[in-house]
Amino acid sequence: MRGLDAQQAAVFSYLSPEQRVPAGHPLRKVREITDRLLVELSDLFDQMYSTMGRPSIAPEKLLRALLLQVFYTVRSERMLIEQLDYNLLFRWFVGLNMDDAVWDVTVFTKNRDRLLKAEIARRFFDLVVDEARGLNLMSDEHFTVDGTLMEACAGLKSFKSRSSVETAPPDDPGNPTVNFHGEKRSNDTHQSTTDPEALLARKGGGKEAKLSYCGNVLMENRNGLVSAVETMQADGTAERDAAVVMIASLPGNDRVTVGADKGYDTKGFVADTRALNATPHAAQKKHSAVDGRTTRHEGYRISQQKRKRVEEIFGWMKTIGGMRKLRHRGLELVGWMFTFTAAAYNLVRIRNLTKSVAGANA
Repeated sequence: MRGLDAQQAAVFSYLSPEQRVPAGHPLRKVREITDRLLVELSDLFDQMYSTMGRPSIAPEKLLRALLLQVFYTVRSERMLIEQLDYNLLFRWFVGLNMDDAVWDVTVFTKNRDRLLKAEIARRFFDLVVDEARGLNLMSDEHFTVDGTLMEACAGLKSFKSRSSVETAPPDDPGNPTVNFHGEKRSNDTHQSTTDPEALLARKGGGKEAKLSYCGNVLMENRNGLVSAVETMQADGTAERDAAVVMIASLPGNDRVTVGADKGYDTKGFVADTRALNATPHAAQKKHSAVDGRTTRHEGYRISQQKRKRVEEIFGWMKTIGGMRKLRHRGLELVGWMFTFTAAAYNLVRIRNLTKSVAGANA
């Protein structure tokens, strides 16, 4: 018989979000790993909060909510809070019961800023990397380095001369008419009024210049996991400077190889890399700083083949993780979000890799 299109609100509910989420849902493995890592941060969380006063948002719940924002490309924290109000999957992952009230978005943002000051993103990223190493998913010998430009949360109309003085009010305060013709603009003479730390940069010759930051990753070549991250101002040498910092952060003293594109084929980068007990496997320019002592080995050819996988990381972080057009301003906050997004990428990769191993052993 035909069912009735009628709804009657129940007085009591005996189902929890845990019962509603399928046992094989991809987020279950991510939640399991995340909960285990957050336990290790508990002592640090205790140091961040006072023992008196009104309870704040639990930092564990806040970090899980930020992970959801990355996984599901939620473009603002206001939309994230809205989703938490009615999305059952989101409530389960964060740790909210069906009748728990969600937080005010302003309170959520202020609590997130508290985590920023304690460098929680860096600590969480390091724990994710340690988890991958413990599962024997990461190479400790062969790596790839690369950087990408991330468009800042600032428009070109905000890029104004440091010495200019506005004499007339704009015709439209929200979107004024600006004539750039005949004006030479550079980072030395101009600065964004919206995000002063963002610099004008472009990907290459013939490309348009945009206010940007430079995000850099060091990828291990076995499974394409992120081993280290660094965010810098896009000043032209940021990629090579960040690469040296990330290579220096690698644990151990054994020699490693570092693949890279032609932009890293400079005498300075090659010398700095060798000084860190690393062999630079940079793609060669016409007049290359990488000589035949390196290129004659089969390992160089393999590094050139493997290094292209780093684009998968940037593709995921920009398309899924929302790092193509930044939502935050200032190098510190942009770096926090870039590091946290890299940790989210590693969590997804660990889930996929461990699932593949389990399937192969079954």
